[in-house]
Amino acid sequence: MIADKTPGSSAFWAPHVHADRRPFLLARGRVVAALRGWFAANDFVEVETGTLQVSPGNETHLHAFATRLMAPDGASSTLYLRTSPEFACKKLLAAGERCIVEFAKVFRNRERGALHAPEFTLVEWYRAGEPYQALMNDCAAILAQAAQAAGTRQFSFRGRTADPLAEPERLSVADAFERLAGIDLLATLGRGEPDRERLAGAAVAAGIRIADDDSWGDIFSRVLVERIERQLGIGRATILDEYPAGQAALARPSPKDPRVAERFELYVCGVEIANGFGELTDPAEQRRRLEQEMEEKQRRYGERYPLDEDFLAALAQMPEACGIALGLDRLVMLATGASHIDQVLWTPMA
Repeated sequence: MIADKTPGSSAFWAPHVHADRRPFLLARGRVVAALRGWFAANDFVEVETGTLQVSPGNETHLHAFATRLMAPDGASSTLYLRTSPEFACKKLLAAGERCIVEFAKVFRNRERGALHAPEFTLVEWYRAGEPYQALMNDCAAILAQAAQAAGTRQFSFRGRTADPLAEPERLSVADAFERLAGIDLLATLGRGEPDRERLAGAAVAAGIRIADDDSWGDIFSRVLVERIERQLGIGRATILDEYPAGQAALARPSPKDPRVAERFELYVCGVEIANGFGELTDPAEQRRRLEQEMEEKQRRYGERYPLDEDFLAALAQMPEACGIALGLDRLVMLATGASHIDQVLWTPMA
């Protein structure tokens, strides 16, 4: 068979390609409508925050797109396409909003693959005055809503399946490391700096290769990716809870154990689809953490992003709250059985 060399023959707008993708896209529309209906029924206010921001976010491994703002007098300044609507949404909580949700277009550079696109959609929502466990209940409800809208009782990805109607498993990060990698994670966490050498030794003993210059956080991430993530959310969703405090720059410490934070991630079919927090509201501590993240970004990538001073000022007025970001495109992939994120994007980037 001779490959079709016609210009545009494999582009998303080629009629035969679009015909294959259209069922996924129609399902996406039904899922979005169902989620909007669920949030409205639960008294959330849908907001729309700005895409251009003075700071795109301050996580070490997130990379933003930059642009120039030109004033009428010719002066210019750098702005960024947001990697998340988080800073803006928290300003609205400071302003007095209580329960808000945004279906936000966000942008991340250096990310492309079956589960990653440089432009994608986050569903991000916040609850003021409620414990972060409320978000876990939200996640279970949203999985059921998506399944019903897509007309399925089974989520799937790369041969792994999960029942979206089953109650999610709740598992601490420490228990996951012990059960799935044979590593006592809490033993490497003290009151000060984590014990890099102890975690390195445990990782090597578990058969995981590490580099001499890997930090504690690098080793943690490698174990998570190589041994933990692919085994989560099989049969039913998994809520992976109580991340080490050093891996949760925007979350408050757990009142049960300050070595860990009020942070969880939602996994389905081995795919991480949501990241939730009990929100940190101490502006001085938040500044310290974000500056630390940017120091590490400078060391690794030779760049850093400014802090959003307006966000830090608002944080002092923000009520206790919890918040979460869920990858809409990944949710639709799981609900429809799509194998690549481009199948569920109306106009994917070439």
